[in-house]
Order: sequence, then structure tokens, then C-alpha cells
Amino acid sequence: MTAIRIDGNALAAKVRDRIAVEVAALKARGVTPGLAVVLVGEDPASQVYVRNKVAACAKVGMHSVMHKLPAATTEAELLALIDSLNHDAAIHGILVQLPLPKHIAEKKVLEAVAAHKDVDGFHAENVGALMIGEPRFVSCTPAGCMEMLRDIGMTDLRGKHAVVVGRSNIVGKPMAMLLLHANATVTICHSGTKDLDAQCRQADILVAAVGRPRFIKADMVKPGAVVIDVGINRLPESEGGKLVGDVDFDAVNEVAGYLTPVPGGVGPMTITMLLQNTLVAANRA
Repeated sequence: MTAIRIDGNALAAKVRDRIAVEVAALKARGVTPGLAVVLVGEDPASQVYVRNKVAACAKVGMHSVMHKLPAATTEAELLALIDSLNHDAAIHGILVQLPLPKHIAEKKVLEAVAAHKDVDGFHAENVGALMIGEPRFVSCTPAGCMEMLRDIGMTDLRGKHAVVVGRSNIVGKPMAMLLLHANATVTICHSGTKDLDAQCRQADILVAAVGRPRFIKADMVKPGAVVIDVGINRLPESEGGKLVGDVDFDAVNEVAGYLTPVPGGVGPMTITMLLQNTLVAANRA
């Protein structure tokens, strides 16, 4: 058996077409959805991500502003910028690109973003709303994963066992909550999990978000399972230097029923859900 590939690029294009239509309708009423992206420092990967987000906004007709700050920016200076964006009526969503320089308290900065403009879904108020099943904004990567599941017809997950490998605040925890709200039975695995392989083999839906290249092997996957690979890892030059996920794609491809590739899987959907959240924020405003 060869897995059916879940094409994140194709799905992202379809969703973005819908978003563009809704943006045009809002603009006809005099409202242009606006996103502010804040980048502190010179991290190469972050710079690429930010450019992609700004370009995605332009393609769907949104207004975007990029604030690129030097690595020496103080915490107070960053908080002052966020405060000004919180009060800017033309800005409906604020994204602070992570990671931040070590001298800046990440939690303090994320909590400074107004909850109604927190299109990344990181503010404690929005995390709490997700927990009780009344989400305002959902973290973009888990939201994109759920969109992929819906696209292959998995809407009500009643009776399905979902296993999430990874417990980060950005992916693992919100992913588990979304799966739970969709009626799946959910197991969260992490570095302290006993017999991880056996836990994974129980999954009808397996989400890998551990940040370790090719960590999920074929013998960890239930035949026919849906496997969502959130990982993005660059191999060393000695191994070709290419991007790979947390899943051993070639091997798991022979076992799974559905499988997301890396690149071209979850990544495009993450940016797409950022656009969706910004659109939602503009509608609410």
C-alpha cells in the first residue's frame, strides 16, 4: 500500500482563493484587513518566514506592515511598539516572530499583544478559550492540520484514536485540544512516554511534532493511519542538506493511508491559517 499524499500547497491555494474573495468583500465595505509582523534580530529562517507571510498577505489583498528591529532592541522598546500596534485601527492582527533574542522575555511579549489581535493564538486568553471549546483564534499550525483532516473527509472524529507526539504550546497542546473538540480520543506523547512505539501504533491519526528528523519510523505507524508531519528539519550538508520532516517519509509512505510531505504539507497551511485568522479579526473589528 502507498499512502495518499495530502497536498498542502493545493489545499492552501484553494483556501486562499476563498480568503481573497472575502477580503475583497470587506474592502468594498471600506475595511482592509491589516497584519503587522514584528521581527527582532537576524535569524535567517525567521526572515524567510516573515517574507513569506508578508507576500501571502499581498496575494489575497490584505494590508501588511513589517517591523524589522535590530537584535539589540530592548524589551521596553519592543513592548512600546506592540502597544502602538494594539491601538492602530488599521492593524487587525499582530504577529511577533519567534524566537526572540534571549534578553527579551517571550511570554511577556506574547501577553502584551491584545487578545483580539493575537492572530497567532498564543495569548493566554485565547489559549483558555480554546481549552473550553470556544476559540477566538487557534494557533495556525494546528488549525492548518485540522483543515487538512477536513479536506480528506475527516470532520467528526468520533471513534478515532489520535496520537500527538510532542507537547509544545505552539503545536502539541492546541493540536490535542482541536482533535478532542472534533470528538477524537486523544493521547499526547512526549519524552517521558513509556513505550512510545506502541502508543503510536494505536493511532488512527498520528501527528508528529517533535522537531527530530525522520523520528517516526514505519514500524511505529498503524497500517492505513493518517499521518500529519509537522516537523521541518534541515539535514547536515553531509546528508544532502535538504528539508525533511519528523516522519521517515519513504518508509512510512508504504504503511500509512494518508501522509503529508515535507516540504509542501503543513507549512503552506500554517501561513494560510494566519491569513484566515487576520480575516476573522478584521470581520470582528
